[in-house]
Order: sequence, then C-alpha cells, then structure tokens
Amino acid sequence: MWVTGLLRRHDESAKFVVVGGICFVATAVINYALKLTVLHAKPVTALAIATIIATVLSYVLNREWSFRRRGGRERHHEAGLFFAVSAVGVGLTVLPLAVSRYVLLLRVPDVGRPVQEIADFVSGMILGTLIAMGFRWWAFRRFVFPHPEGRAPAREKQQKPDEPATRQKPEKRLKPEKRLKPESPNKTDKPDKREKATEPGAR
Repeated sequence: MWVTGLLRRHDESAKFVVVGGICFVATAVINYALKLTVLHAKPVTALAIATIIATVLSYVLNREWSFRRRGGRERHHEAGLFFAVSAVGVGLTVLPLAVSRYVLLLRVPDVGRPVQEIADFVSGMILGTLIAMGFRWWAFRRFVFPHPEGRAPAREKQQKPDEPATRQKPEKRLKPEKRLKPESPNKTDKPDKREKATEPGAR
C-alpha cells in the first residue's frame, strides 16, 4: 500500500509525530491536573511544569525509538543539548498562552470562563505545542542527533566481524601423519648363496 511506502520513506518523521502525540496527551493530562487543583491561579506555571515532565518522556522515546540510529555525540553531551533545546521548546510552548492571558486579556473577569478555557487550550495546548514541535524537530536533527548513522542497533553491532567478542579462534591445523616407510623385503626371501652352491651343475 502507498501508506506503508510513505511511512518507510519518512520513518523518522512519522515516529517523531507519534512521540509528539504521546507527549501531547501527557502534557494535557498533567497540565489540567495542576491547573484544576494546586495551580488554579497560575496556568502558565502549570503548563510549564507539564511540558518539562513530558520533555523527559520525549527524550527517552526519541532517543531509543525515533532517532535510534542517529547519534555522533557522547551520552552526557547529547543529553545536555537535548534538554537545552527542550528548554527553548518549553518557552515556545508557553509563549502563546502568556500572550493570550496577559496581552490579549482573554481571562476572567475580562471574558467569561468558557472563552478563557477555549483561549487557553488553543493558544497553549495547540498553537504552542505545534510551534515547539517544529522547533524541536529541526534542532534535534541539527544539534542533538546530527549523524544519520551515528548509532547502529545492538544486533548490527553484534554481527560486525571485527568485534573482539565475536572473533573466532583460528582452528589448529592437524599435523600430517607420518608416512610409513615401505618395509624392506625379508632377508629370508633372498636366495641363500649356500643353496646356490648345492644346486646341480654348480661348481
């Protein structure tokens, strides 16, 4: 099917979108859990905390699944760049919500509660998430996982012939067996000179 071929050609991007969807759900659940309870008066803070938690999940899923072949950097360097890029992504996520709340004043009591909640969802959860996802997609491939084949899967590493663990010891050559020398004819088979002397006619 054409869908299968399309997914194979855009394997990384498809997986990145799936991971983004998972993290979007995680962000929404955590955001509204905080917003409707302990951070009722601080929606921007609630969204920022939810995004940070989802970022940790994003790092694990993207590194081990979406960009599992990419690499080229040491693990601590890679993790530092990932979270630096993600920090910028957090800022991009909450920026539209901050504009909606504190610049456009789409909040109670200036507007009704339904308008405020719709504006929060559209600006923070949809617009902010899309902007941050586009930035992370570019930055991850450009800075965090720059080399397309930087990390080969473990099963491919095991198949490399030059790995010390997979080297086979050369078989010891067996020494060729010594050839048996042909036995010399028995001395008894030789005619005895004394027998020849007794033959008739011998002088």
